[in-house]
Amino acid sequence: MKAHQTIRALALASAAWGGLATLPAWAQDSAPQASAADDDSAAIVVTARRREETLVSVPIAVSAFSGEALERGGAIDISDLANVTPNTTLEASRGTNSTLTAFIRGVGQQDPVSGFEQGVGIYLDDVYLNRPQGALLDIYDVERIEVLRGPQGTLYGRNTIGGAVKYVTRMLPQDFSLKLKGTFGSYDQADGIISASAPIGDLVRVGGAVARLSRGGFGKNLTTGEDNYNKDIWAGRATFEMGGYGEPVLVRITGDYTKDKSNPRGGHRLIPGQASGAPVLNNVFDTRGGLVDPRQEVKSYGLSMNVSAELNDMFTLKSISAWRKDDSASPIDFDALPAVDVDVPAFYRNEQLSQEVQLQVDAGPLKGMIGFYYLDARADTQFDTRIFTTLAGLTAFTQANVDTETYAIFGDFTYDFSPQFSVSAGGRYTWDERHAEILRQSYLGGGSPVFDGAGIPFGAPSTNFRGSAQYKKFTPRFSVSYKPTQDHNIYASYSKGFKGGGFDPRGVGTNAPDLNGDGIRQDSEVASFLSFRPEQVDSYEVGYKGNLMDGALYVAIAGFYADYKDVQIPGSVACTVSVGGVATPSFCGVVSNAGKARFKGLEFESNARLGRDMLAGGDRLNLQTAIGYIDAEYREYIANIASVPTDVAQYRRVQNTPKWTASGTLSYTVPVGDGSLYAGSTLSWRSKTYQFEIPNPYIDQKGYALWDASLVYTAPDDRWTIGVHGKNLLDKEYKTSGYTFVAANPVTGAIINNAAGYPTPSLGREGTLTAFYGNPRQVFVTGSVKF
Repeated sequence: MKAHQTIRALALASAAWGGLATLPAWAQDSAPQASAADDDSAAIVVTARRREETLVSVPIAVSAFSGEALERGGAIDISDLANVTPNTTLEASRGTNSTLTAFIRGVGQQDPVSGFEQGVGIYLDDVYLNRPQGALLDIYDVERIEVLRGPQGTLYGRNTIGGAVKYVTRMLPQDFSLKLKGTFGSYDQADGIISASAPIGDLVRVGGAVARLSRGGFGKNLTTGEDNYNKDIWAGRATFEMGGYGEPVLVRITGDYTKDKSNPRGGHRLIPGQASGAPVLNNVFDTRGGLVDPRQEVKSYGLSMNVSAELNDMFTLKSISAWRKDDSASPIDFDALPAVDVDVPAFYRNEQLSQEVQLQVDAGPLKGMIGFYYLDARADTQFDTRIFTTLAGLTAFTQANVDTETYAIFGDFTYDFSPQFSVSAGGRYTWDERHAEILRQSYLGGGSPVFDGAGIPFGAPSTNFRGSAQYKKFTPRFSVSYKPTQDHNIYASYSKGFKGGGFDPRGVGTNAPDLNGDGIRQDSEVASFLSFRPEQVDSYEVGYKGNLMDGALYVAIAGFYADYKDVQIPGSVACTVSVGGVATPSFCGVVSNAGKARFKGLEFESNARLGRDMLAGGDRLNLQTAIGYIDAEYREYIANIASVPTDVAQYRRVQNTPKWTASGTLSYTVPVGDGSLYAGSTLSWRSKTYQFEIPNPYIDQKGYALWDASLVYTAPDDRWTIGVHGKNLLDKEYKTSGYTFVAANPVTGAIINNAAGYPTPSLGREGTLTAFYGNPRQVFVTGSVKF
């Protein structure tokens, strides 16, 4: 049996289904982000280095959010965290509610098709989610969420080149527990969550949660009559636990399931239809898209098992095994008009099996771990690109199956030379193997049969490719910490991040250049044309964390500098392909390793107790702030313009990375009777954001501010709560993403207008320039009761 087959069999035999070991209970005063203020921050525990440490002592820029604080602030899904985390973007990807776009410190990825990997790792109970579909996690039954900024490749492995987001669910309590929570609000929002658990004997506990999350649309699809930007989700989680709570062994088995039947999110056209004359709609949440097949649906589910065994006082063995699967059907109407101008129905099917083993060491001044990680993942994408306004209805069907097999060994140790001075060193060696099968076939007169179309195959496939590639990389990490006292930490670190290469799933093999000039397109030439190299980043960071004024003020400051090389820029443009010997407008991938980028910036986080016992005994006034600044620029950006490599760095920008992010949360908590009343208000601001590397005045978003507020009463012993929450209270309209297929100067990116003064279509006849928007003002009431 081959080595990879042996590992896969062992992973399956280990029951392969993931969770999290014992987690300490911790809480936070006032604002959504856990920090010191009224609590001693030495008591706030995170697992940023895969072991329990205090927030102050860990030499990593990390923001931690407790489940209680997220609930008190009315958080809906993990994208809410971006408003109060420096240099972080988390948002829904264009046409769905469930696919995540994530960027941290300038590094990320927004293209969801197979072959392209995330730049920010998303972890559900320590299980890495290999694909972005289904990764925009709703917040329920959560213990805490951690956002780690900067490369985390040593301990977290593949594709954490920008950072990591860790979603940690609650451990089951030892006593019977039942909690009911309901939410009602604007746009017919109606959410219900039931969480329950019960002990079976002294060592075994079972429990779970069921969530029904629904909301009407913010707008309408004027063609189909359906709500646009609605929400229709069923989700559940079941957990079996044995041991823990002082026992040397903890076994935690978890299964989760989410079904999202929300309508497709239709884009808002920013220019009139250039052929139909369709006007721009008044409501940015309205659309006219006519594509209804396939019916939008996203299903994601998984099983995981986490086993933690304390072998003795020095060694703990952990095993994290998981299997996950998700299936998505999405009708994406790029042009947002009833006619088929640029329509893309798509299927995404992903599956993964992973196994991680850790041996943790706690030997006095020496702490750390060694480990092994294995991932076997499949990502299959099928989509039509329908341009029915040319050549009697042209469809370019693409099927891209990309399989990934990854092995890694890693280790990370900290040695305390004294109570004040410690040094950490770690490294990870990764073997990545990618297998790709890419087929691109043209059809005339209708769509492909995969989407029940009546199109007729026309010509030979423009891409019929099978290939594989291997990538190997060592990613080290070093840090030094100086702690004058337990409440202060000054640190410096270096880390390397790595993201594997691959093959462009939208690439057109017939466009591959004849590199050797023999007149024959070799398989190696097609492979070279479709492939892109791994990218890597070298990151340097210095920081300070501390509790000041007897715990009344917590401060975290970090400065960072990063060299980003071989930056992968996936994309698609209008192009010309040969269909049956006829040069035909179509839709092609243009993936490249653009070159080099440089990031440098500062981050500041604080939580300050401004007052105590002011108007009533036991009251508190807190101010929490989070400020991020990043100077992100391309040092080199090589574009192939008229077959000539050209450096266009001065005309390109780093996408989804505003120069400034800032937030402030002012909160007041006061005893009322035997309970307490919380009042909090958050103002967040982001400077101008470029949606793509080429600036676009239509879809780029200028700086904007959002204002949220909450008022929550909590009864004695937390038996019940009632709260009122407002999101985006000033009803700010702001763009989060978009599609653009209009003519532009290939060097500067300046849009080329037609005689009517509007952008010239480059694909289809109408001009595809559509935008998607963040949520408008929402007001909702939440109530919960515990038994």
